[in-house]
Amino acid sequence: MSVDRALQGYLEEAASWDADQVAQATRAAAIAWRVAAAGWLCAVASTAALALLMPLKRVEPYLIRVDNSTGVVDVVPVYTGHAPLGEAVTRYFLTRYITVCEQFDYATAESDYEECGAFNSARLNQALYAQWNRANPNSPLNLHKDGSTETVHIESVSFFRRATGDSNLAQVRYARVEQLAEGAPGRITHWIASIEYRFDKPPSDAQTRAWNPLGFEALDLGIEPEVLATAPDSSVR
Repeated sequence: MSVDRALQGYLEEAASWDADQVAQATRAAAIAWRVAAAGWLCAVASTAALALLMPLKRVEPYLIRVDNSTGVVDVVPVYTGHAPLGEAVTRYFLTRYITVCEQFDYATAESDYEECGAFNSARLNQALYAQWNRANPNSPLNLHKDGSTETVHIESVSFFRRATGDSNLAQVRYARVEQLAEGAPGRITHWIASIEYRFDKPPSDAQTRAWNPLGFEALDLGIEPEVLATAPDSSVR
């Protein structure tokens, strides 16, 4: 009988130890799940916080100006596309637009094409692509594959006011000088470009903004040869 009681006591202690081990493992698993859940919660919260902060993280270029006489330093305000611009600024963009879009030199053709596109509306960029496509026999890439070049000389810029009071229409008169093979005489033709334009929000792309920091956009463009009283073409050497 004493042996049975001793064995019974041993079995009870063994069962109690086993129950303690199971309870301890259960508590450890519960703690581990709580820690994992807290980690996932922190990760989700961090991701949500970063997503909410993304619109606030952007690069804003600015220009610092120093007064030559007083040495005072200030920051030039960034143009947002709403303040009216002077005629001199508009004249500059019209002149630059026609120059870069109408000239041609194989050395700068790719850069000129991209810069011209920075000033164009989406519709005009489609027309520009069709014009420059090598499948087009009149593409500048085909017309000047012999190495000839064309330069542009702006002659005048005129502004027109519509009956509605809007002054977003201009006319640019310019001469296009074609230089043939080296040493050959060139040819001058005269043209008139009618441009409907606007100033919109400056582009966000850094390269496009470097070309067009004030958001100048050509909405419509019509180019016609100018009929002169003298001979339309002349030669230069």
